Amino acid sequence: MKQQNRLPWRLLTWVFIFAATMAYLESAVVVYMRQLYYPDGFCFPILIIPKWLVAIEIGREAATLIMLIAVAFVAGKKRWTRLSYFMFSFGVWDIWYYIWLKIFLNWPESLLTLDLLFFIPAPWSGPVLAPVIVSISLIVGALVVLHFESRNIRFGLSRWEWVLLVTAPVLIFISFIWDAALVLNEGVPERYRWELLLVGELIGFYVLLRAWKRMQNQLNQ
Repeated sequence: MKQQNRLPWRLLTWVFIFAATMAYLESAVVVYMRQLYYPDGFCFPILIIPKWLVAIEIGREAATLIMLIAVAFVAGKKRWTRLSYFMFSFGVWDIWYYIWLKIFLNWPESLLTLDLLFFIPAPWSGPVLAPVIVSISLIVGALVVLHFESRNIRFGLSRWEWVLLVTAPVLIFISFIWDAALVLNEGVPERYRWELLLVGELIGFYVLLRAWKRMQNQLNQ
């Protein structure tokens, strides 16, 4: 009974190890690509690589997401726990991706260094700090859900909270692809849309806080 009243730290540890080591593989690929296409250091404007290589890169990113989803389905037994393990592994993977790049290449120079983040469905760009903030938020959110689920308190959201929860990542997504067309045309984004990230983060925090208070009341009954 005691094990049901505490976070599954052993399982979280193994998911952490998987995500961090997968980030090593991901960063190693990036090291090779930068050595080939950016021998003097990665910077904007980005070099447009051959279309066949872009297709492989998009496939690699899709494969990464599928692996994270697969681990979440193995680790979690219910809808919310599976989502939580995906959020946790994604956050760990993204943070450790930058840690490995810092170790390998001493890059990024700072948390405000501009990076090309993702290609699906369009080029994502932004300062390194932005995805790190999102990743930390994902990890915290995952631990909150698992905190209650491990205590047999079924996590749930109201319809209004669901609307807000969907709105938050949409705003953050828009902040990353705002300059997608400019990046594709070998331009340099002038500034990142921090306001969209901030609003998205605040909405997510609001929903999480409401759910926390409601679940905590159930736990105390």
